[in-house]
Amino acid sequence: MRNVSIKRETKETNISIKLNPDGSGKVSVDSGVPFFDHMLTAMAKHGGLDLTCVAKGDLGVDCHHTIEDIGIVLGDAVKQAIGEGHGIQRFAHAIIPMDESLATVALDCGGRGYVVFSGTFGNRTIGTIPVDIFEHFLYSLCTRAGITSHIMFSGKNDHHKCEAVFKAFGIALGQALTISRDKKTIRSTKGKF
Repeated sequence: MRNVSIKRETKETNISIKLNPDGSGKVSVDSGVPFFDHMLTAMAKHGGLDLTCVAKGDLGVDCHHTIEDIGIVLGDAVKQAIGEGHGIQRFAHAIIPMDESLATVALDCGGRGYVVFSGTFGNRTIGTIPVDIFEHFLYSLCTRAGITSHIMFSGKNDHHKCEAVFKAFGIALGQALTISRDKKTIRSTKGKF
């Protein structure tokens, strides 16, 4: 099992994350930002990841630092779980509908952090969260973890679009982190990530 526990404390936030990519979707998230808790829970649950996340942040300012730092710490946890990449599937994708919305996510967990985020939200916020923070969260996670991600979504309802993205990302991440039958193989022509 690849259980990872990471804590990060700054003047703005105090984040504690436990991640098990070999889990069954047991999730407990408490960030102080209810809609974000809902999204992170959907991501981990549908990805089959065991995740515990406790975050205290300067929410009196706004939710930016808290959500950004969760992305950083979760990215560090994923990177630690990947290790040298022995046996992981590495590549995965998911296409997830949610009513009128559709999200497609393709991932490469090969050590190169990059994000393409293609889609728009109709409003400036979802719940109390400015919509630009969702892309920033995924950017923070992916660049720290060394994941290339292409995220595309469409639809009418912002909640549905966002939730479809998080579910698709979670499913793709869970598949990419799955250990193959040959646990020693590193899926790279270079022989390392």
